[in-house]
Amino acid sequence: MNWTDTGNEKMSCNKTKSFLLQGLLMLLTVNAQAQQPAALTELLQMAENSYPLLKSKKLDALAAQKAVDVSKSSFMPTLDAAYQLNYSTYNNITGMSYPGQLLPISGPPSTSNQYGGVFGSATSLLLNWQPITFGRRQSQVDLAKAGAKYAGADAANEIFQHKIKVVNAYLEVLTLDELAKVYDNNLKRLESNLLNVQSLVESGIRPGVDSPLLKAEVSRAKVELLNHNNKQAQARIGLSELLVGDVKSRFADTLIFAQLPENTFDPDSLQHPLMRLYQANNEMNMARKNVLAKMMMPTLGVWGTTYARGSGISYDGTVKSTDGLGFQRFNYGVGFQLSVPLLAFARLRPQLQQQDFVINSGQQKMEGIALQLKKQQELADTTLSSALAVARESPLYLESAQFSYQAVQSRYKSGLANLSDLFQAQYALVKAETDYKLAFMGVWKALLFKAAVQGDLNLFINQVK
Repeated sequence: MNWTDTGNEKMSCNKTKSFLLQGLLMLLTVNAQAQQPAALTELLQMAENSYPLLKSKKLDALAAQKAVDVSKSSFMPTLDAAYQLNYSTYNNITGMSYPGQLLPISGPPSTSNQYGGVFGSATSLLLNWQPITFGRRQSQVDLAKAGAKYAGADAANEIFQHKIKVVNAYLEVLTLDELAKVYDNNLKRLESNLLNVQSLVESGIRPGVDSPLLKAEVSRAKVELLNHNNKQAQARIGLSELLVGDVKSRFADTLIFAQLPENTFDPDSLQHPLMRLYQANNEMNMARKNVLAKMMMPTLGVWGTTYARGSGISYDGTVKSTDGLGFQRFNYGVGFQLSVPLLAFARLRPQLQQQDFVINSGQQKMEGIALQLKKQQELADTTLSSALAVARESPLYLESAQFSYQAVQSRYKSGLANLSDLFQAQYALVKAETDYKLAFMGVWKALLFKAAVQGDLNLFINQVK
């Protein structure tokens, strides 16, 4: 064999291996990116952008903002153009015509009843404008602005409340995931103990009854783990409903069970979205009262018109029907009208009194919400302080349970302890591990409660690493 050929084959083989290795690395990179753990901030953004109720509230706020433009557009005058063509009899009399009851006449009165038809035509351009309303128009604009502010506050409160639900469901999923590790480790310990017990039974160190008792305990642990997995699935389904999307199997905030948050903030409770919502509602009620009050003010209207008329009957009674297809007379007119609602006060007075009661009721509700939030803040502070104290003690409790279990396990293998002692140590260890996880999660849930009553979710988000 030629050494050159052998070298070429090796180089080709190396290139092929290098190409396959690069492809494998690219595949692993893409797969890793596709399985990137989801951070809490990403989940909150997903919920805000996808949840139908939140999208509806945002659209309501946009519609309310457009209502401000609609109310401002009432300052614009109306300009109406019209044209009519008719074919009718020309038996007319002079006098008044009531709009809406009689059709307008065309042409002079006839000398006698004539039942032949003639053409008539008319066209007009009418301008109507109310430049001065003595505060009426501005009150409508102010009401629309108050409505837009209320809709925005309503959307912000709904988004805030929904995010609180998302974070709470997220913490619940994290808790169940961590407890699943506890139950899984417990099952593995029992299975390991079962193997040791079977060896000890075969060697005669332990009685034969220990083996079936431990098998039953292994079976119980499996059932417990299966039931817990069902709770996990239900929690993820609940979270996915709030997110309107699938929940990834992993989350980025895994240090939540290894660190405790700080308690060094005291923001103003008046910034709570619910308080802003009630304030916006009171402002809208006061704007409605102002609208009612301004309805007693006069209005000044300006109008202008130009029009033309055509008739198939001339001024001397000569009939030439087709002349009505064109115009013979052209006119214009301008004027203004001042309208004063003299008896509006009697009609609006009870409405104003009713609105006063509505405003006072809203004020009392707002004071009630402020009192409720203040007491909830005190409760949140107490809950958080207590949860922090428990969490700081839980590592010592867990360490003691682990040491006790290892000691009892060694004594059991040496024949100095019975199976009941081992089970009791096992239960104590599982409880200590569970309480440790729940203690840490209790602090984070207490912090979430504090953020919820303070009205600022960033107090929680900023401490999640």
